[in-house]
Amino acid sequence: MGILDMPRQAVRVAGARRRTGQFVRRVPTENGHAVLTIGDLAYAGYQVPAGLLNPDSVVLSAGAGLDVSFESMLVDRYGCRVHVLDPVPEAAAHVAEALAHEPRITFEQAALWSTDTELQFHVPVIDGFVSHSATDMHGTSVAFVARARSVGSLRDEHGWAHVDLLKISAEGSEFAIIDRVLDDAEPISAICVEFAQPVAISRVEAVVRRLSGAGYVPVARYARPFNWKMTFVRR
Repeated sequence: MGILDMPRQAVRVAGARRRTGQFVRRVPTENGHAVLTIGDLAYAGYQVPAGLLNPDSVVLSAGAGLDVSFESMLVDRYGCRVHVLDPVPEAAAHVAEALAHEPRITFEQAALWSTDTELQFHVPVIDGFVSHSATDMHGTSVAFVARARSVGSLRDEHGWAHVDLLKISAEGSEFAIIDRVLDDAEPISAICVEFAQPVAISRVEAVVRRLSGAGYVPVARYARPFNWKMTFVRR
């Protein structure tokens, strides 16, 4: 980073801290729910409802990047099955190597979305980052085109009666995914979601209200600048 860039970065971080404080005040969680932290919350980890998973559970995980520690820890702890999706070629190569000897975790090079289709994915705003956005979060150029799948399509294909845990780290696609899940009343017990930055707090408030209306309770929240995560459990 050059000297001239430092004030700009400082302003960016200060703004992110201010918005994160507003997020915490405006998007509360419900107290009294036991959760377990699986992995590093500052990167790939999430807070999972205690007692939710067992060896018969199905986890659908959207977004792998270069870290599948969360999925690996779930399998090690609970013995559950995990199906991971990520459309990025670098992520696919990493997962193939990292999970080569773990048959309980399956991988599909595709994105999670509201329908089965093909999507254009835009390059990250920071050089060297792996996560690409189907919603063009940062106004960047198109890097590649990839398949996309819906939760319902995957559930039908694999014969899952329900999904115990849906994890979403999808660079702006989380809203389309959740809207479709709720539109179709998908049988999902819990949702862990990262709200990719930057995002309007009003948009997060709207999806939380919609989840609450469908019976999902916000039981955990992790809020740091540039990193907002929440966990919801259906009553």
